[in-house]
Amino acid sequence: MAIVAYTVAAGLVWHNQERLLFVRAAAPQPAHAPAGWRLEPVAIPVHGGVTLRGVLVLPPVAHPAVVIYFGANGEQVTEEAWHADRTWGPRALLLVNYRGYGASDGEPGERAMVSDAAEIRAWAMHRPDLDSSRIAFHGRSLGTGVAVALAAQTPTRCLILTSPYASILDLAHEAYPWLPVGLLLRHPFDSARRAPRVKSRTLVIIGEADDVIAPRHSRRLAGRLGGPVEIASFPHAGHNDLSDDPRYDAAVRGFLDRCL
Repeated sequence: MAIVAYTVAAGLVWHNQERLLFVRAAAPQPAHAPAGWRLEPVAIPVHGGVTLRGVLVLPPVAHPAVVIYFGANGEQVTEEAWHADRTWGPRALLLVNYRGYGASDGEPGERAMVSDAAEIRAWAMHRPDLDSSRIAFHGRSLGTGVAVALAAQTPTRCLILTSPYASILDLAHEAYPWLPVGLLLRHPFDSARRAPRVKSRTLVIIGEADDVIAPRHSRRLAGRLGGPVEIASFPHAGHNDLSDDPRYDAAVRGFLDRCL
């Protein structure tokens, strides 16, 4: 009976891992731009007949630098538009939802999400009103795996990682120590393996009270990155309230001011 129960449990985790890993926002909200900024709907066709949808938030300056943001699990990234000025400063902010998130078509998966990220970057590079020589990637939580993978395969001026992990496999081992997760996991997001190829200047933001992605995972990844690394640590911040601290916005803006 114990063997049967173990086999059934392993089968359920294997079968339902996309549901566990990729949690979509239940009730997407419309995007709003900061006062004086312009909000442009975006639709980017990618491989497999899928269209990704989001918004480009444009500041009231000519030919701005651009930040491409890859969001956390359960996040509809277009909802970040309203505080673009406060967090990222006078830079264009490209917010495109993953496959299956928000109004984007398709179903999420690591390989598809990384490929889509490259196509999102290419779309931004071909916008004549954006400064394609000044592009930054910002990933949060789940999105740090996408941002690291993209930065490892294509150059960027700077990279911001909020609550990053070394790999989803590491987190799965902690959550399910009694299962052979290395054999079951289809989406390992192995950022630690890709990190040495990331040569860009990187800011790693850590909440020391994070009980979802423990700080040691973020520091392990930071130690493997191939370029110069800055760490911003928030002693009392957890996983979901990290960006509520006003010093968070100051850390992001200050870093972008130095590298873009």
